[in-house]
Amino acid sequence: MARTSNVFARVEPEVKEQAEAVLNQLGIPMSNAVGMFLRQVVLQRGIPFEVKLPSEAPLAYGSLTKEQFNAEINKGMADIENGRVYSADEIEQKC
Repeated sequence: MARTSNVFARVEPEVKEQAEAVLNQLGIPMSNAVGMFLRQVVLQRGIPFEVKLPSEAPLAYGSLTKEQFNAEINKGMADIENGRVYSADEIEQKC
């Protein structure tokens, strides 16, 4: 058996539980998944997936003028009036 080394990582409990659920369905122990990730880092010579900022930054209330704020509120009201809404359950399913 190959020598091993320990890796300690802090993650949010919910993320860990969700990842464990997926990995259990795949039959892959968490330690093997972490090892696969690290092997891919070595092979790819970097993070093995795209890491980038979103093309648009989310709006920050403090950065808006009164006119911009009112325009955003009006867009939201128009969405509601035209039925472009999502229930909390739909949002929960997308996360």
